[in-house]
Amino acid sequence: QVQVVESGGGSVQAGGSLRLSCAASRSIFSANVIGWYRQAPGESRELVAHITVGGTTIYSNSVKGRFAVTRDNAQGTATLQMNSLKPEDTAVYYCRAFGTGFDSWGQGTQVTVSS
Repeated sequence: QVQVVESGGGSVQAGGSLRLSCAASRSIFSANVIGWYRQAPGESRELVAHITVGGTTIYSNSVKGRFAVTRDNAQGTATLQMNSLKPEDTAVYYCRAFGTGFDSWGQGTQVTVSS
């Protein structure tokens, strides 16, 4: 049963922007950390950003200052705003909702950045 769904991937030239969205039920959002991860071909999945229920954020060094994560618990949505995209940002991006006794991943959405 799919509980977390991403959308908004696509192709963009270097320097451009994309916004990814993550949707789930309000009950899931109200109780769990929302994380964005990515996996490039031949690479391990890596953390991009986390946002807690209270809105505290952390970012990987590779995206700090370029990406911004937000959430709306009432709507059950989270977004990852990606600016100044680089070819090395090309990957499948995943949304994850996790907390005590719960861990659910979305199916992923492709982001491709061309030089």
